[in-house]
Amino acid sequence: MAVYLSLTAVVLIVALLIRQEKTPYENSKGQILYRGMSRQQLINVVGCLIIFVLLFLVSALRLNVGNDYLNYVEFMHLVYSRAYVPTEVGFNLLTYCIYSLCGFENYLLVFAIFAFFTIFFFMKAIYDQSRSFTLSFAMFMLLGYYFQSLSTMRYYLALGMALFSMRYVIKRDWPRFILLIVVASLFHKSALVVLPLYFLAQLNWKRWMYLVLGAAGISCLFLNDFYLKVVVFLYPSYKNTEYLTGGTSKINILRCAVILLISLWLYRDHIKANRIMEFYFICNVMALVLYVFGSFLPVISRIGYYLTVSHILFVPALIECIRDDQKKKLIKASVVTICILYFGIYMAGAANDGVRILPYQTFLFHELPLTLSERGY
Repeated sequence: MAVYLSLTAVVLIVALLIRQEKTPYENSKGQILYRGMSRQQLINVVGCLIIFVLLFLVSALRLNVGNDYLNYVEFMHLVYSRAYVPTEVGFNLLTYCIYSLCGFENYLLVFAIFAFFTIFFFMKAIYDQSRSFTLSFAMFMLLGYYFQSLSTMRYYLALGMALFSMRYVIKRDWPRFILLIVVASLFHKSALVVLPLYFLAQLNWKRWMYLVLGAAGISCLFLNDFYLKVVVFLYPSYKNTEYLTGGTSKINILRCAVILLISLWLYRDHIKANRIMEFYFICNVMALVLYVFGSFLPVISRIGYYLTVSHILFVPALIECIRDDQKKKLIKASVVTICILYFGIYMAGAANDGVRILPYQTFLFHELPLTLSERGY
């Protein structure tokens, strides 16, 4: 636990130094030129590098940290043994190639590669797309996105790629968007759900479209058995499992509802006719409908997170739209306070649930752990 708390404190302090700044200069022909790197840009590069390295090291050098760590180790062993595994082809191929090149079951390297790209996509998306890197990154850390990636690493790699792909959706660069999501689906097939969801979110919504969305949500109250059969048909691995019990998140419902109220307050002046803000707004609306009416869906959070992950970009953008400085400071302070409280509850819950935090051992200082076959699995 001390490792996580110390890491969070250090990276958040470094994030305070980062400010997005560009130094364009126009010549007489209106062409934009760049004359070197400013002091702030240098600080940004160094700060982002420090944050990335710290997050990567803690994630990559962990040993038996995460609820499903040993499950993944077993999956990797089965992949290398050419046995059946329920994981996607991207994960299987990557594991097999690394094990073959190393000559032994080097699962630490597989975890390290997943950590590298997961952190990269999240940080790149936040730095390029957020109106406030510091606040977005604080939400990324305090709302548990980074720490949850230590467990469901395949899903969070796909989630990070989905967040990064929003830039292409907003620009309507469909080839790059589709290609990126298809690659993400090779590691977690749930990523395919963002193809229709993000496409719908970027449309110019009319009133009748909100009515259709509301009707679709209400229909879940009467047709949930039909919808559940459709989901099981698409994901047969859920059949006769505990996942079919469903469930929803009251915290996410409250979170989406509060963001919706703030959005409606600022809608006319700052969201309407703004492609970026409208996209985030619709993602939040769809997430709220999903959490309220889709509680019967298996692993609803996996679908909802693809929508609510936009909050780490949307909330800072909303705050920047507030013209009254006092209100802006009050809302920003409230957001930070809520995130800190959530983080405290999350870490306390992780400790109570017995999530492994230590030890952190690495092949730099210790021999590689025994493979599953050597340990009698």
